[in-house]
Amino acid sequence: MSEQNNRLLLEVALDLANSLNNEDRFDRLLTSVRKAIRCDAVVLMGLHQDVLTPLAAQGLSADTMGRRFALAEHPRLQQLCLSSGPHRFPSDCPLPDPYDGLLLARSGDLPVHSCMGLPLYSDNQLLGLLTIDSLEPDAFTQIADKTLELMAALSAATLKTAFAMTQLTMSARHAQQLVQELTQEALLRDGGELIGQSSAMQALRSDIQLVAGSDYTVLIQGETGVGKELVARTLHQLSGRNSAPLVYLNCASLPESLAEAELFGHAKGAFTGADRERPGKFLLSDGGTIFLDEIGELPLSMQSKLLRVLQSGEIQPVGKDEVQRVDVRIIAATNRDLQHEVQQGRFRADLYHRLTVYPLTVPPLRQRQDDALLLAGYFLEQTARKLGIRQLKLAADAAPVLLQYHWPGNVRELEHVISRAALKAAGQTGRSGIVSIGSALLELSATAPVVNQHTPQVITEQNVTDLKAATELFQRQLILQALQHSQGNWSLAARQLGQDRANLARLAKRLGISVSKTVQY
Repeated sequence: MSEQNNRLLLEVALDLANSLNNEDRFDRLLTSVRKAIRCDAVVLMGLHQDVLTPLAAQGLSADTMGRRFALAEHPRLQQLCLSSGPHRFPSDCPLPDPYDGLLLARSGDLPVHSCMGLPLYSDNQLLGLLTIDSLEPDAFTQIADKTLELMAALSAATLKTAFAMTQLTMSARHAQQLVQELTQEALLRDGGELIGQSSAMQALRSDIQLVAGSDYTVLIQGETGVGKELVARTLHQLSGRNSAPLVYLNCASLPESLAEAELFGHAKGAFTGADRERPGKFLLSDGGTIFLDEIGELPLSMQSKLLRVLQSGEIQPVGKDEVQRVDVRIIAATNRDLQHEVQQGRFRADLYHRLTVYPLTVPPLRQRQDDALLLAGYFLEQTARKLGIRQLKLAADAAPVLLQYHWPGNVRELEHVISRAALKAAGQTGRSGIVSIGSALLELSATAPVVNQHTPQVITEQNVTDLKAATELFQRQLILQALQHSQGNWSLAARQLGQDRANLARLAKRLGISVSKTVQY
């Protein structure tokens, strides 16, 4: 091993003793690796339940950090995880490379190149991988095994230190299960991970960690499509109730006549059609958590009954005289301004104050614009798996469009844009090679205008200075346009606006919009 490599490895070892955050620690590690070994790309990945998550990368496109690599779908990575030590692939290895089309130094398929990986073990447990790629064939053949073994040991120590520091931080915040939950069950289900590195997302994570371990009632606020249900699921997973049920209920879908029975249950014969006794959602969630989505749509008559549960923990099934006690944590969500609803008499003030023990606001995507590429990477990997595409990537001209777009439909709109564009791209080029999504396939300019996130929308129909009137006018304009484009089809209009159909119809009614043969208001 050369004197230079000795010095570089010593630098890595000294970095471990410094008081660094994980991002700095990982970046210094990869920089030191690239000094010791000439390469075009190096990636540090953590392993959990047969899924590799990029923790740091150099030489690859930015969306790589949002991808999740299932071992069953990436034979090279799987082979590295089965190795007991550093593994070099032959330059002409036929196995597909997980980074095809992602190297910044080259576009398109990787030609004959050098690829090797270092499995990172600690106490005989595989923590992750360090992968190193070079466009030069046989670039790694002269590197001594001892050098690679020492580099693997130091990288494993770096990863273990980072995991330990994360655990200590979570313990201090009384949320020790954050990494465990987000890297176990959440990463293995669609839409199960809070992805983002923006300051807005870091602040949200901090609030979630703080309140998750308590039994406080939480009100999650945010626009449609930002991921309020995901935040609720994360709160439950990090709470002491995570082994008990999490029961979901969309308040907007409840007919007023059946809302009480749905929430609290009913006795046999309590009303027409009640041919048997049935427990309500609160009884089903006893000991766990109930998530009341679209709480702002709950009828006033039901709000007083919900208030009773919050105050006393008691429910009374329809048709029964006895009262039952339940132990349920309530998490509610809304895209409405409930303070305004209270002022308008559409929501009870006492219930509002009971729900807002700890409010959380999920930021819209336009306020964390830089997260769009990470989220795109996550959805690209998901979509490739669903459509059977070997590798799905963004073309060079697509990333700026994603970063500049206003995202009125938020994360949900981004997911749909990627899914739709991937399907069209695969139809043009097939699914066996690298499928590239260009800006034209995103069709964002046709969906909604690309605007600066600090540029306000201009209301031109009339000069409106009152905020409430301006908001309602803007909503009316958007709904009318959607109905006109869909030829009066409420379901299609709701999909275009990223809304639930029932919610859209209810909002349109309040704004005085109706559909007969033509759209009018």
